[in-house]
Order: sequence, then C-alpha cells, then structure tokens
Amino acid sequence: MKKVRILPVLAMLVAAALSTACGKASKETGGPLTLKIGVSTAESDPRNIAAQAFADEIGEKTGGVITVVIYPSGQLGGDTQMIDAMVNNSGKVDMVITDASNFATYEPKMGISALPFLFDDFDTAWEFMDSSIEKEAEEGLSKYNLHVLTHYCNGFRCVTNSKHPIEKPEDMAGLIIRTPENPIIMATMSALGANPQPLPFSELYPSLRQGIYDAQENPVPVIYNNKLFEVQQYLSVTNHIYSGMCFAITQSAWDKLSAEQQSIIQEAAEASAEYDRSMNREQTESLLSELIKEGMEVNEPDLAPFQEATASVLTNNASTYGKLMDELEEWKKAH
Repeated sequence: MKKVRILPVLAMLVAAALSTACGKASKETGGPLTLKIGVSTAESDPRNIAAQAFADEIGEKTGGVITVVIYPSGQLGGDTQMIDAMVNNSGKVDMVITDASNFATYEPKMGISALPFLFDDFDTAWEFMDSSIEKEAEEGLSKYNLHVLTHYCNGFRCVTNSKHPIEKPEDMAGLIIRTPENPIIMATMSALGANPQPLPFSELYPSLRQGIYDAQENPVPVIYNNKLFEVQQYLSVTNHIYSGMCFAITQSAWDKLSAEQQSIIQEAAEASAEYDRSMNREQTESLLSELIKEGMEVNEPDLAPFQEATASVLTNNASTYGKLMDELEEWKKAH
C-alpha cells in the first residue's frame, strides 16, 4: 500500500495557524515598534542620559518589541521644528524632550511655567510642574497630536555673553541674545532691554563663535555640557526663568500601544524624569566651579531689579492664562 505523506501538509497547517496567532498577538500588543526621541542638546546633557535610561528600560520590559532610538544634538531639527513635526504627524519624530513653554506656539497656556522669577528652588519648581495647574495647561495639547508623559528638568536659566558682566538690567541693553522660539523667554529678554533673536539650539555654538550673537541664556548644565564656555566669556547667575520640560509623545504613537505597553512607557518615563532631575540639581550645584576653571567670569547679581524689570511679562500675559493665573497665585501663597 502506498503511504500517504501528511507531514508537509500538517506543517503547512501548523505554520498557517501560528501565523494567524502571531498576527493576532501583534495587533493586540501593538506589534514591533520603533520610537524616535528628538533632543536638541548634546549627548552629555542630563536629558539625553536620562532618555537613554528610559530607552534601555523600555527595551528590557517589552522584550525588544518596542525600540527607542534617541537623536541628540538637534539631529531631527530644532525644538520648534520637532514639535511641528509631531503636530503634523510626519513620522519624523515620535517623542521630544523640550521646554514646556516651547509648546506655547500651539497652546499659549503652556507658557505659564516659564513666567519670570516664579520659583526660588528646584523642589518648588518640580512640585508646580507636577501640579494640576500644569496638567490643565497641557490639556489643550491633545488636539495637536501631543500627549505629555512626564516632566524633566532643565534648570534655572542664566545669561552668558561676550561683552561684560551683567550686574543690573541696564547691562542687558542692546545685547543681541539668542533665545529659543519661545514667546515668554523672548518677552522676558525684551523687558530686560536685550534684543532677542530666536535660533535653533543646534546652531547656537557656531553663531556665538562667529560673533553673530552677543549672548544667550540657558541653565548651567546646558552651558557646561554643550561647551558654551568656549565661545562666551561672562556668566551671570540671573536664574530669570525655570526651564521645566515636557517629555511628550505623539497621540498617534501612544494610541498604537496596548494598555500594558502604555503603562510600561509611563512608568519608565517617570523614573527617567526623577533621574534627570537629580542630575540637574547636582550639576547646577557643581558645575559653576568647573565653568570658572574653564575661564568663564561668573557673577551673581542682586535679582530684585531683574524681577522688577520683568514684572510686566506677568501682567501683560495674564489674559492668556485666564483662571490659571488665579490658581497660580493661590498656589504660590501656599508655597
């Protein structure tokens, strides 16, 4: 009797069943996915180091189903360009870590955390960034394909320049100062008498080296980690704005994830934010002496005149924030 060879047929049936099962599982879990994080600063910056810790944790906890790739130093564009790409769902950027107030071009209320001289210390600033006031401001981002996961820290912004120490607001007069394309930061620099000109961070170093700009303003860790001391002589610890950052993902990418994957990403993002915050606090305290060693002249001016000179930034923008301004005032009284 001729034997019937059923093994190839059986193998085909098993393969088809596995293919169907894998397809179903892939759909249920979101399937293999690569998430691209854009960051404007150098790899040595705390936000990049913390983002790498986030990426490692995601790879481990999803078994490699989700891969996170970080693009530092503005490889995917400046902060504004990356936000625009996310809003337009271009696929170029899935996640970004940038100043909360950089989103104000889409949702003006996002500028509230960057109003000048709101906070005196890190703990107060972090508490505000995690408050219901900030959360309420962020609600307006959902219609722009943006979902905020958590809040990193960039520190307190200080002025550097190539002309002279900034001891009083009058010393800012006429300085051509680079700022991000950020209405609150630009308004603050204008109130101090400087001439703010927005520029992507990736273009800042060569522009300072060439003398196109006299000055810039950023937190101490950013100044050190991006070697701005090589092209700026004077650092004035003005602490004029706290730079709270949003770690955001496109809503479209978020919606591709299963509930379990969303939970993994949320928890990893929050853990990485704590890591970033601790690095920023430590570096803000330790790197001033390193900047002096690198040849910068550092001064710490009396901040009262600067606060008085920028008071108009709060009053002029009060209508933008509506009831959030009242909530902010109540929050400040309680802190």
